Amino acid sequence: MSRVAKANVTIPAGVDVSMNAETIKVKGKGGELSLTLNALVAVSNNEGKLSFAPVNDSRDADALAGTFRQLVNNMVKGVTEGFEKKLSLIGVGYKASVQGTKLNLAVGYSHPVNFEAPQGITITTPTPTEIVIKGADRQVVGQLAAEIRAVRPPEPYKGKGIRYVDEKVVIKETKKK
Repeated sequence: MSRVAKANVTIPAGVDVSMNAETIKVKGKGGELSLTLNALVAVSNNEGKLSFAPVNDSRDADALAGTFRQLVNNMVKGVTEGFEKKLSLIGVGYKASVQGTKLNLAVGYSHPVNFEAPQGITITTPTPTEIVIKGADRQVVGQLAAEIRAVRPPEPYKGKGIRYVDEKVVIKETKKK
């Protein structure tokens, strides 16, 4: 059995987990998330602890048990604490602003780039060169951060562009005569 699937998911106080044959729903103060279950994974709830086990001895069932355990763990963590990604803009004149649920980026193009925040995601800009994305669904938060970064990824010679706060960009040396 997968090492990840052996660990149980503890359900904290204030989180409601409901299961039926096809889906598992997690509801808490951060929102409500649902996941469609696979027939190769058996899920059981024992006094506030969710356990995941493969239905048979196949490699697929074993891998899916660990995958579903981690997905449900992320759902529980998302509705209790939430997830957050921070981006920074580096470059002269690069700035970001939020108007309602829309993020406006000025990153050196002849036009501004706009992003609409999906349902359940909040985008803030503490300073004009910082973007903070928060939400309960880890996949959506990470995907939105990756799409924003892809507008102007950091270039290797001066390091200008949009990058994650903890990202290290290796600066190349320019050609010399």
